Amino acid sequence: MATSQDYRLGDFTFPRGWFMIATADEINTHKPLAVRFFGRDFALYRGRETGRVVLLDAYCPHMKTHLAAPNDTSYVIIDGGGTNIEGDSIRCPYHAWRFGPDGQCDDIPYHEGPIPKTACIKSWTVKESLGAIWVWHDPEGGEPEWDHPTLPEWDDKSWVQWKYDDLGMLQQHPQEVIDNICDYGHLSPIHGSTVLRYENEFSGHLATQRQCGPHRTLVNPDGESPVLHTLTTYHGPGVLISYLSGYYESILFITHTPVEDGSIRVWHALLVKSPGGNAEVTVEDGIAARQFQHSSRLAFEQDFEVWTNKAPCFNGMFLPSDGPFMKARIWYKQFYNPRERKAEFLDKCEGLYVPRGAEPYTQS
Repeated sequence: MATSQDYRLGDFTFPRGWFMIATADEINTHKPLAVRFFGRDFALYRGRETGRVVLLDAYCPHMKTHLAAPNDTSYVIIDGGGTNIEGDSIRCPYHAWRFGPDGQCDDIPYHEGPIPKTACIKSWTVKESLGAIWVWHDPEGGEPEWDHPTLPEWDDKSWVQWKYDDLGMLQQHPQEVIDNICDYGHLSPIHGSTVLRYENEFSGHLATQRQCGPHRTLVNPDGESPVLHTLTTYHGPGVLISYLSGYYESILFITHTPVEDGSIRVWHALLVKSPGGNAEVTVEDGIAARQFQHSSRLAFEQDFEVWTNKAPCFNGMFLPSDGPFMKARIWYKQFYNPRERKAEFLDKCEGLYVPRGAEPYTQS
């Protein structure tokens, strides 16, 4: 696997940002969920008292027992009614140490006297929105720099909420996926697009692509299709949101999260406004929305198939008519380096770019 060091991204192995770690319906108040991202193991659960989502490092500091690994034989689990979630806390199945959502141990059944302050586990900043669980990952341990992913359309009754397509693991470094935001040259060969206008813009933690043209995979693989407009933005290094219009009004959502240094887990989804123009979605709207999401997934899988089988691109033979690859790679580096260096990278990439030979999307 190619690593962050191979790409010379910066000081950190994993980037700073918001990342998806589970769908909301994967976690419940009965069983914790063992997940692995950023090269480390976590215990993810929903508190039985308040329903809040909690993410802790996986291993008890006492003897390094995994708090969320499947266990049906410990009496901590048996006496807990089949779970070691207790209120909003979680008990270790080995010696019954209990940890609160802040990661601090607050009960050791056989111990008298004060509990050492060092009896604690790292607790992570998590949010629940859009049917998913999000973690703020920062190698420096800082507070979030921008808001977690939300969409006002999610709670609008005239929009069909998505169900996530879990595309599983991709054995590629996320740099290969991020390159897609500026890859003007692949749109026709891969997706059958006839690009009429195109541009990229980089600003702060946002990397945006604006383009329009017919799209054979997403709209009509057999012939003529309407002009599809897409306004696509990476919100930090792991969350892509794209507004689509020209066919069904919809919002494409693609998110990827590093698992190891050189591999990621990928999800896809599509939010669709009532195809029938209804104030509240109907059964027919839901069916049409699922069909359009299926087409969207097929379009994304065209990229996914190439990524699965390509070699790492450390020094590409980029042409001026390819798209601003080097600007996008500089933009991406800000998340792999200390915050104090952010301006150093943004000074070299912020702005609006149009590939040679393309018409700009923004018309003066």
